[in-house]
Amino acid sequence: MVRSLWTGAAGMIGQQTNIDTISNNLANVNTAGYKQVRADFEDLLYQTIRTAGTPATEDTVVPVGIQMGHGVKVAATQRIFTQGALQATDNISDLAIEGEGFFRIQMYDGSYAYTRDGAFKIDETGRLVTSNGYWVLPDIVMPEGFLPQTVAVTKQGLVTVKLPGLDDPVNVGQVELYRFPNPVGLSAVGENLFKVSQASGEAIGDRPGFNGMGVVHHKMLEMSNVSTVKAMVDLIVAQRAYEFNSKTIQTSDNMLGTATGLKR
Repeated sequence: MVRSLWTGAAGMIGQQTNIDTISNNLANVNTAGYKQVRADFEDLLYQTIRTAGTPATEDTVVPVGIQMGHGVKVAATQRIFTQGALQATDNISDLAIEGEGFFRIQMYDGSYAYTRDGAFKIDETGRLVTSNGYWVLPDIVMPEGFLPQTVAVTKQGLVTVKLPGLDDPVNVGQVELYRFPNPVGLSAVGENLFKVSQASGEAIGDRPGFNGMGVVHHKMLEMSNVSTVKAMVDLIVAQRAYEFNSKTIQTSDNMLGTATGLKR
């Protein structure tokens, strides 16, 4: 069969994956802390028909070989950890990271996860939790009878509140951030959470604003870093590439039809 049939099919499969990736980015354009994903591609194995350097005569060699490619495949889905825009919310439990770092979350099974989504809540015990009830670590617990409008978080992550009858604010916790040698190696598990993998390396914790960590902004959220304009352009390019590959299949089919029609 004509090789271009399978090459074109590989191209269509690759561009379908590209469109799937772009559509997920666009679906999460308003997801706090979301980091866009890019599909990376690489060419497949080549069939070597003639090797470069093959002797042509007693004194010369073939300067250029003949190799036929077999299409494309997805090499990786790279997550882009660029800074998202900060949006003021005036919500006392919202936190945004500017710079490097993740919040640490404790799952129900006791394992750790990490997130850039600072849309936290205060549960019935006064503890700072995620929207799904996971604990934010280190523990930050508001004392009984605290005044919600007095909650304050410094850029270095110190959390204070005021209590009735007291003039000075009370320290209730310290926000810590965590970074990784290779953050793109983190494994996304949904719910805006990442988990450590062998590729990411172990978490390195510190206070915000120290030793390369980002700073924390209170009553703000980091929005998605997806650029809708760029995503739409990428979608158009992927769609056209998909069409081009389908045309190679149609052309190959027409060529086969011409060949089979030589004998009537």
